[in-house]
Amino acid sequence: MTRNSKGKNVINVLLVDDEKGYVNVLANRMSKRSINATKAFSGTEAIQILRKNDFDVVVLDLKMEDMDGIEVLKIMKKMAPELPVIFLTGHGSQEAAREGISFGAFDYLTKPCELSELIEKIKEAYQCQVTG
Repeated sequence: MTRNSKGKNVINVLLVDDEKGYVNVLANRMSKRSINATKAFSGTEAIQILRKNDFDVVVLDLKMEDMDGIEVLKIMKKMAPELPVIFLTGHGSQEAAREGISFGAFDYLTKPCELSELIEKIKEAYQCQVTG
């Protein structure tokens, strides 16, 4: 967590989804709620960004063009074992999302989800990481 220019605490989130419009809207809406979202539009890009930056939470799409979300999760957990990852999944993919939890994901939400629900889940994941 960092502080913004107004001295408020800001949670740093890596937002990973290949739907660019969705990611841009979500990142914009998060920024208004003291969440600094870094955007990655593929699993490969997310891994490259994670190598160079620290994040409090990752929000990861389960189905992407280049890499499956489960594969991305496995790599991220090797790089940063304590980093909480929340899956976003389309309808019908809950079983895969539950599989992700067995590989260390914090939780999953079904798309489209309410922004308030996602923000709450991000805060919950962050608190769990901080309190250990």
